[in-house]
Amino acid sequence: MTNDIWIVDIIGQAKKADKNLSKKAAETFVLLLSELKIGGPYRKNWPNYTKMQNCDDYHCHIKKGKPTYVVCWRISDKRIKRIEVYYAGTHEKAPY
Repeated sequence: MTNDIWIVDIIGQAKKADKNLSKKAAETFVLLLSELKIGGPYRKNWPNYTKMQNCDDYHCHIKKGKPTYVVCWRISDKRIKRIEVYYAGTHEKAPY
C-alpha cells in the first residue's frame, strides 16, 4: 500500500466533544483521532478497545475514573479508508 492515511470524519454527537469532555479527555481524544488517521481503526493499544456487535463499530476508553470517557467509531468505507467517529463522551451515555 502506498497510502496508509485514513480519512476521519467527526459526525453526530462527537462534533460536540469540546463541550462534553474534560480537558484531559479532550487532549486524549485529539491523540486518538491522530492515531485513527495514521494507523486506521484497529486501536488495540487503547484501554478497553472493543469491536462492538455491529460488524465495523469499535470503541475505547480515553479516560478512566469517574466519569469514564469513551469514543465510538465505525469503518464507513474500507476501500477508500474512511472512519466515522460518532460518539465522544461519558460511558453512561454511550450508544451501546
